[in-house]
Amino acid sequence: MWRWLLLLLLLAWLAMGIWQRYKPLPDGTGVAWPQREADNVRLLTNETWYDANGQRHYQQAIFDEALAMIGQARRRVMVDMFLFNNFAADANNADMRPLSGELTEALIAQKTRHPGMTVTLITDPLNTLYGGLMPKHLARLKDAGVELVITDVARLRASNPLWSGLWHLGLNRLGNSSDAGWLPNPLGQGTITLRSYLALANFRANHRKTLVVDHGDSWAGLVTSANPHDASSRHDNVALRFDGPAALDLLASERLLARWSGGSEAAIKPAAQRPASEPAKSHAPRLRILTEAAIRDALLDRIRQAEPGERLDIAVFYLSHRPLIEALKAARRRGVEVRVLLDPNRQAFGIAKSGVPNRPVAAELVEAGIKVRWCLTRGEQCHTKLLLHRPGPEAATDRASMILGSANFTRRNLDNLNLETSVELTGRPHTPAIARATALFERQWQPREDHRTSQALAPDKAPGPLTYWRYRIMEATGLSTF
Repeated sequence: MWRWLLLLLLLAWLAMGIWQRYKPLPDGTGVAWPQREADNVRLLTNETWYDANGQRHYQQAIFDEALAMIGQARRRVMVDMFLFNNFAADANNADMRPLSGELTEALIAQKTRHPGMTVTLITDPLNTLYGGLMPKHLARLKDAGVELVITDVARLRASNPLWSGLWHLGLNRLGNSSDAGWLPNPLGQGTITLRSYLALANFRANHRKTLVVDHGDSWAGLVTSANPHDASSRHDNVALRFDGPAALDLLASERLLARWSGGSEAAIKPAAQRPASEPAKSHAPRLRILTEAAIRDALLDRIRQAEPGERLDIAVFYLSHRPLIEALKAARRRGVEVRVLLDPNRQAFGIAKSGVPNRPVAAELVEAGIKVRWCLTRGEQCHTKLLLHRPGPEAATDRASMILGSANFTRRNLDNLNLETSVELTGRPHTPAIARATALFERQWQPREDHRTSQALAPDKAPGPLTYWRYRIMEATGLSTF
């Protein structure tokens, strides 16, 4: 009898895993929003570099701008941030900026000044360890009247179906408590329950990093790769800030998320009528919001459309997505100049890492004739997610484009698993935001002695076949953190 019961359990596990991997997506997932005329578009950067003496230096603009945007809002603020906490922060390390506290104070202050305004914070359940903690800053926000929407990540498809199949057979109904913790918090201080650990193993996430505010008679949006996470404050990151109809598209994408995650009527109501997409003016910069798999499709389109003599520059924290890698290799074979700047994946918040996936991928790209360099990191991360497509010196076209945002170039980030938001800007090479992104990449690619940002790969340290196939199995199965 027990054998039949065991077989029934295994079949149910398999069936649930398949369902969780391929079930219908929530509303608004994987959308390419209309192209809009770009208005007041600015590239913002957080940069870290080292001088000739090894001293670390910073230039940070992203959250300065985000706080200023919140500070001038009068009617509505919509924030969606993946990591919003001080987990893993070292209180004795003066280099860490208290980003979670600064954002908390800005939201509370603006809600206090304008009690009638709608302030909504959407975030990932990782910030509460899936109900195992209630951080003080989130409690303060709720007490101040900020609506806290914890993303219903159970609505997402399983990136780790081997575990999620079993989880959804009943373990997900166990409940959780922020007062019953007895196990160490793997991300910071305090104790959490076993249920938090079991939920964590699903590896589902709302990985978006966005902000929308009213801006006078218009609207302003921010899409970034940066988290308001204290221990991440030294990371390299990028953001695009813009005004106008594209900001309303960004707001609409977040309203859809809030709706299926239990947000209030105030959180999901439209702010204004979004205009219909208009025909593009000749050479006018255009911007569009991309979410989830629409980011993948845009990246692949840009790489596949690159012609001989054109340039593709990529700076990204994780690169492991097989179709993207094959597209880059094919672009190089047809004469496109391809340069890739990668984080070495050797350390995360003081914990040593194996270099997977970037080290085996870097070796594969170099073998295909693609130029690759490592970001120079000493504890911080090269957390940027950026692709630049530009004409070469003899190109027949002067069109250029870039894609940046929250999405790493991995299966989990690009194949409708995590929630992600990026933005695509098209224009000319001298379009200010594109020109600034180009200058940023060149600074990182060609370091000076007094401004060291990257280093060449060491050919004698190429990973072996076991590391390569470990990466391939981890990418394919979802049994990984990337």
